[in-house]
Amino acid sequence: MPEDEGDLAYFLEKLPADVPVTVVGLGSNLIVRDGGIPGVVIRLGRGFSDVKAEGTRIVAGAAVPDVKVARAAQEAGIAGLSFLRGIPGGIGGALRMNGGAYGGETKDVLVSARAVDRAGRVHVLSNADMHYTYRHCGAPEDFIFTEATFEGHSGDRDTIAAEMDKITGSREATQPIKSRTGGSTFKNPPGHKAWQLIDAAGCRGLIVGGAQVSELHCNFLINLGTATATDIETLGETVRKRVRKNSSIELEWEIKRIGVPA
Repeated sequence: MPEDEGDLAYFLEKLPADVPVTVVGLGSNLIVRDGGIPGVVIRLGRGFSDVKAEGTRIVAGAAVPDVKVARAAQEAGIAGLSFLRGIPGGIGGALRMNGGAYGGETKDVLVSARAVDRAGRVHVLSNADMHYTYRHCGAPEDFIFTEATFEGHSGDRDTIAAEMDKITGSREATQPIKSRTGGSTFKNPPGHKAWQLIDAAGCRGLIVGGAQVSELHCNFLINLGTATATDIETLGETVRKRVRKNSSIELEWEIKRIGVPA
């Protein structure tokens, strides 16, 4: 757990090049396979947890939860970042996945990002350098994001707060946010909604081991209490197979799966 960007850069520079490196954020969109993760696992420490407003911009460390950035923007009267309230992860994950919800995406508001590469070199990337597409970032895989600068626009604090409350209410009504899930499981294929395809394939409520397709929102997989990573991944692959057979559409995982099987 590096304390700050300098600490991270020093560690990566000195780490032998053949040691694998995996970065873990808040774990809200992640399956860690039962055999664990080889090499070094990095989780960013306190030095990556600052968030501040500068005019109509927000500068946030990569360890800051998305909801905290949305709240900081609201308190500063900065509109355009409310969608972050609907993403249950951290800024590092939003940068790496082009996280989005409720009509907004990271690429819509990002000005620049800082990152450290595997050799310990620091980089500053513009929005264009990120090569964003839907739930995808084209920046080098070995870059570890450390900070982001977002641009919004002036807005009314009460109006922004109401918008965030609406997002909160919508999430509570339509998503199993009080259950143990890995967040949205599959990407929406072009022209389709993943949950509708899953429902049409008869997968609502489907159970494998201790894992279940949510009855409330079919694009969420729930740990009923005893699920292994294998249960969850097997359930996901079963859903993909049934959707493929029913609609001839290939669902792509949105949840990141890392590590090795047991």
